[in-house]
Amino acid sequence: MNLDLTPKLPKKIYAGDAGSYHAWSPSELPMLCEGNIGASKLGLEKNGLALPCYSDSSKVAYVLQGNGVAGIILPEKEEKCIAIKKGDAIALPFGVVTWWYNKEDTELVVLFLGDTSKAHKPGEFTEFFLAGPKGMYSGFTTEFVSRAWDLDENSVKSLVGKQSGHGIVKVGANVKMPEPKKEHRDGMALNCEEAPLDVDIKDGGRVVLLNTKNLPLVGEIGLGADLVRLDGKAMCSPGFSCDSALQVTYVVRGSGRVQVVGADGKRVLETTIKAGNLFIVPRFFVVSKIADPDGLAWFSIITTPNPIFTNLAGKTSVLKAISPAVLEASFNVEPDLEKALRSKRMSDAVFFPPPN
Repeated sequence: MNLDLTPKLPKKIYAGDAGSYHAWSPSELPMLCEGNIGASKLGLEKNGLALPCYSDSSKVAYVLQGNGVAGIILPEKEEKCIAIKKGDAIALPFGVVTWWYNKEDTELVVLFLGDTSKAHKPGEFTEFFLAGPKGMYSGFTTEFVSRAWDLDENSVKSLVGKQSGHGIVKVGANVKMPEPKKEHRDGMALNCEEAPLDVDIKDGGRVVLLNTKNLPLVGEIGLGADLVRLDGKAMCSPGFSCDSALQVTYVVRGSGRVQVVGADGKRVLETTIKAGNLFIVPRFFVVSKIADPDGLAWFSIITTPNPIFTNLAGKTSVLKAISPAVLEASFNVEPDLEKALRSKRMSDAVFFPPPN
């Protein structure tokens, strides 16, 4: 199995004074196509508006930086206008129309990871805009739009043809944008930096899982997600997804070393990962990470809404569940060495603090 798992940075798709849109390409990161996964990143400057659009893929959005407002319109539902901030995760099912706005001085940056199994192009998101020169109405004749909207043709030409900006535009200071409503946020977003911890190991690391319990909408998109924060020099136990899920990881902060082992016990990746990198672990491959002194944090989507992982080290290690005689025979070692292995890591699970 010859797979290129090298972490990659995204490429700019379009940009202007109001913001930019970057995406990872399957031609540079083949595992995107292999796993039917898309990945992109939106950056909005002050007063930047990402025009209303829908996508051919279900996604999880994660706010990497800043504060802003998101407009989310589920099919045949009213618009949800929610305040978003760093650490927020938002599930976006098929058919959702969204817009994004930043009124702050700090750039608003949003990561999108999603499932492209039903997309036009495997490994890529295709966005369908409702406005702008590439908006869906620009492709219809004036007659069709006039009849659909019940407007005269001059009004239609103005509505369809006046917006020259593609994808992202700057909103004038005199335009009063909608204010977010607190009640709209319920069930739509979860802040992974403030949510109760699912795993908390002193000097090791912390995990917040995004699943159907704390954000039911992830059940509709068929994806789970997690935010993992690994302390300086700590290690994440070698493990794999035992329910055939693919893990797509974006490095949010810090740096560290990663190793991935695949079929036939071959190491298929050994590299340093740093903030901004995206890499993908194939199904059933075993991955482990060790943080650099400043720590390491990553946000991942897993291609099942309630993932199950098997650890190969620590107190929850599958090795500790295997009969001693079987382990002795399997590794061809004496009982004393098997006992030594079993007696270690009796209190550490998932994350291992740095050695003294």
